[in-house]
Amino acid sequence: MLPFQWPAQLLSVQGCWANGVAQVQGAWPYKSMGRLLSPDIDYTASVPPQYRLVTPKGETATMNTQQMEQMGQFKITVWEEENFQGKRCEFMLECQNIMERGFNKIRSIKVENGPWVGYEYPEFQGQQFILEKGDYPRYEAWSGNSSYRTEHMLSFRPIKCANHSDSKVTMYECEDFQGRKFEMCDDYPSLQAMGWCSKEVPSIKVNSGAWVAYQFPGYRGYQYILERDRHQGEYRNYNEYSTQAHTNQVQSIRRIQH
Repeated sequence: MLPFQWPAQLLSVQGCWANGVAQVQGAWPYKSMGRLLSPDIDYTASVPPQYRLVTPKGETATMNTQQMEQMGQFKITVWEEENFQGKRCEFMLECQNIMERGFNKIRSIKVENGPWVGYEYPEFQGQQFILEKGDYPRYEAWSGNSSYRTEHMLSFRPIKCANHSDSKVTMYECEDFQGRKFEMCDDYPSLQAMGWCSKEVPSIKVNSGAWVAYQFPGYRGYQYILERDRHQGEYRNYNEYSTQAHTNQVQSIRRIQH
């Protein structure tokens, strides 16, 4: 055990710092966040490489068990060009601004572990895009079901509370959880077809798991990621669905795959 604990955000993955300046294709700018380790002590002899912290000077540290478990659940790789070409970087933690990692844009993505949500702008702003396990060779793969396609995706983060087998959400016909309500534990490509009499859902409470709601039937239009561990699962009005939400129109909803 180390005599001190490194911040969980300081993490090297395939030569890429998850907090600070990204290391891509051999570049090693370094933003210090903690003390350097003693070069005389081997802290990592029994630790797998993917769970090591490696500084530009060669010193190494290990993470605690909880940090290892969290890392193993989430992994995403992004490329600057389509079809997995050009500059690439792997992440196991959130990225608030890919441009700070030396990228101009993201044009293709592979999600290896866990669901993620991508955002149109830095700092988790703008349109949201659900990213479940799989390959996304072009931007249409993650925004193709939207009526408002955009090539921009500049920040992303893992969705930690997704549980496809244990998900429950409650919709309300008025803001602040007032009026008629309807509880769901399954996917609905059309809320009106299952009995919801309006095109609008003014407020939503996520009882468990994580969901993605869509503006139109058939999982089309703007995407709204709704999570139990954000806002305490309470979305009192449509402004809390997303920073780009301009209406309370929600006509399809499904559980997020993990």
